[in-house]
Amino acid sequence: MTPTITAGRASPLGATFDGEGVNFAVFSANASRVTLCLFSADGRTEEHRIDLPERDGDIWHGHVAGLGPGQLYGYRVHGPYDPAEGHRFNPNKLLIDPYAKGLTGQPVWHDALFGFDPARGPDSFDGRDSAPHAPRSVVVDPAFSWGEDRPPATPVEETVIYEAHVRGLTRLHPGVALPGTFLGLASDPVLEHLTRLGVTAIELLPVHAFLDDAFLVRKGLRNYWGYQTLGFFAPEPRYLHPAALSARAGGIHQFQQMVARFHAAGIEVILDVVYNHSGEGNEFGPTLAFRGLDNASYYRLAPDRRHYVNDTGTGNTMNLDHPMVLRMVMDSLRYWAEVGRVDGFRFDLCTTLGRTDEGFDPGAAFFDAIRQDPVLATRKLIAEPWDIGPGGYQLGAFPHPFLEWNDRFRDVVRSFWRGDRDMVRRLSDRITGSARQFDHSGRPATSSVNFVTAHDGFTLMDVVSYSRKHNEANGEDNRDGHDDNRSDNMGVEGPTDDPAIRAARARRRRNMMATLLLSQGTPMLLAGDELGHSQKGNNNAYAQDNETSWIDWRDIDAEFLDFTRAMIAFRKAHPILRQKRFLHSRERALDGREDLFWWREDGQPMTEADWVDPARRILCAEMRTAAGTPPYAVLETALFLVFNAGDACTVALPAPTGGMVWCRAVDSTRAGQRPPEPVAGPSVDCPGDAVLAFVLERCG
Repeated sequence: MTPTITAGRASPLGATFDGEGVNFAVFSANASRVTLCLFSADGRTEEHRIDLPERDGDIWHGHVAGLGPGQLYGYRVHGPYDPAEGHRFNPNKLLIDPYAKGLTGQPVWHDALFGFDPARGPDSFDGRDSAPHAPRSVVVDPAFSWGEDRPPATPVEETVIYEAHVRGLTRLHPGVALPGTFLGLASDPVLEHLTRLGVTAIELLPVHAFLDDAFLVRKGLRNYWGYQTLGFFAPEPRYLHPAALSARAGGIHQFQQMVARFHAAGIEVILDVVYNHSGEGNEFGPTLAFRGLDNASYYRLAPDRRHYVNDTGTGNTMNLDHPMVLRMVMDSLRYWAEVGRVDGFRFDLCTTLGRTDEGFDPGAAFFDAIRQDPVLATRKLIAEPWDIGPGGYQLGAFPHPFLEWNDRFRDVVRSFWRGDRDMVRRLSDRITGSARQFDHSGRPATSSVNFVTAHDGFTLMDVVSYSRKHNEANGEDNRDGHDDNRSDNMGVEGPTDDPAIRAARARRRRNMMATLLLSQGTPMLLAGDELGHSQKGNNNAYAQDNETSWIDWRDIDAEFLDFTRAMIAFRKAHPILRQKRFLHSRERALDGREDLFWWREDGQPMTEADWVDPARRILCAEMRTAAGTPPYAVLETALFLVFNAGDACTVALPAPTGGMVWCRAVDSTRAGQRPPEPVAGPSVDCPGDAVLAFVLERCG
């Protein structure tokens, strides 16, 4: 029996269950006909094809009575197949709904998934049915009882971010009952670890449904990181535990449960989102969704219309200049913010989202739209401030309230501790919030997201264990991944039993972690660094869904974990380290003292000759509450920080004010930290290759 279809509504887009049936609405400006395909519960049989009866502007829609959550569906879209004009309609291809709230899984790679005949080239037309090989969209009812959920709303200046992978963090954890899933990520053992560590937000690598690329599948690999999005509204099926599903519509509920548990633990959830491109690739890629729905609208096309603009390096670029594509992105963000209650977003290749025909524009439509949105403007927004397009590196150019990944912080910190020349001035810029990039337009010092490691690159253990990348397992003859890693194996490439090298590596890791957590800005740690995780020198583990990337909880560095906990706790205890105002050595109205002093180790102020001395390896900073800080803010007297990548020396302490004394609070030469110790004299012995931090406190 053919289901009954009526006009339905043009809004909202997607498949919406209303208690009596499902309303279907989908955008296509250039289609001539849109056919809804309904599948059996097991997804194997295409039971009905129904043309959507109404078109309001460019939105095709209809309401089918009697359908409900769990219904599997897709679209076939008719229109011109004319690559020279940018059109690639092919009704033989079953298409994912761009607004689908659930997907059944991965496509099964077959030539029928392509709109063209691979044997005849990308301008040819392929008449084979792709349905036997394509994923199904799933009707979902996202209603969820949040109970007493209260998002932590952690101020940015108090935020410590932990970048993690749903599967990688949990797959080998012996105490997690559902490893590799959203529910496993929010299990008690993981939450206990994160709360004891002291982080305030977990930033998850992509959780939108994504594609395992054909070339990876042929090599027996998978897309591990997830930067090949198929559906901007659907959770990745591999992170859902089938045994815990309530029908096939329950996937989002598992995500919601995860968020609620993180919130109850006081931890925010930030999603790494990929709106700059899709997983369909270039003109040689499959027709899975956007290409078949309206290629000329969804993608930025080259002047010849056959090819795609490739500012992302993935083969295509989403066309956010089109209002309906921009609407899709904004609707997706609101869905995860409102239905998923996430606390923020990190935008992959965010420069692409702000690129117009004239180049990058901080006032581009995407930035204007997100900043005026009453829901999204309250979330934490983080930009990856680059892509591979012209003028793609835009560190510091994004509008408030965006924070930005600061790769210059990473490079300078690694270079300084490796012993590179001429790094002292560069380090001074980075530990004070990278003001050259961010101190403009009212932006706070917290705009700089400081990191030494991230998913893309070496882990912290590998930074001190390998002098070159080892990506052979990726199957690309070690050609992939960065070559400039600013790393140092300290005498042996890879693991070693040499106690001196192991000790030196441990100290350098402590130095880099201490530098990160003693710097102005918003710190971000890579999951597993605190445990000593190594990827065996692979700095591009995007396809390593295995023990290379999975964190081994059975073999952890307990001493370094304790050190990292202590450093996060120290940061939280000292407001001077997490100020919104920049330190510029300005006189304070409070006491007439400057808020920042740069000292030589002999107690004299740094001179220009000292700053330009390429052989200098030590930097000493006296920091105070920034000039202009209002009197109602939490105040602190002073910190004195020493970063010594050179030899052991004597360091003079700044003269304390009356009734005060400097207390040694951080010493990176120690695997374990001790309570603050008052310093008796005017100077201290500073070991080589060390970070020291002193707190000015009142005697007694």
